[in-house]
Amino acid sequence: MSEPASLFSSPRERRLWMWTLIIVVTIYSTLGLASILAETLRARGMNDDLAAIGFLTGMLLVALTVLTNGLKKRPGGAEIAVALGVTAVYFMVFFRMALLERSHLIEYSVVAIFIHESLTERANRGRKVPARGLLAIVATSLIGAIDECIQGFLPSRVFDPQDMLFNGLAAVMAVAASAALRWARRRIS
Repeated sequence: MSEPASLFSSPRERRLWMWTLIIVVTIYSTLGLASILAETLRARGMNDDLAAIGFLTGMLLVALTVLTNGLKKRPGGAEIAVALGVTAVYFMVFFRMALLERSHLIEYSVVAIFIHESLTERANRGRKVPARGLLAIVATSLIGAIDECIQGFLPSRVFDPQDMLFNGLAAVMAVAASAALRWARRRIS
């Protein structure tokens, strides 16, 4: 009698899904706290400075997540060019967005990268994963939609369909950035 197949293809895939779950739970658990904290900071006149620091920290973490995911070895010229291009795109999008939408871009970029990497690990271990980039984008967008639905029930928050679009945009950007870095890596290998 054969053993049933494991839910995960490897210990690494299990860890990646666990980290994804932790990130999503963290995002959901801060929904009520975020508006209270923003109001407190605004009342003390500290909102702009802390927002700028938080934005830059978040952007740095997204860049590190994308780069460490896409670059497993020392980068070559093509990879550096792609990484700089990805960074430039994120900068341009960040500077055109309002502060609250920036947080969506940061949070859901990280979620998308972890989901995409989990699916990539699964595919690399011989499991069938059709259109893993698209699957990561759809899964991230659904997680973002649940986020907005939860906000509809919180007294200090509102349901905003536009935020769901920002979550989807974040997923597309993160998966595209990761795919571009992988492409550059394969090109020089």
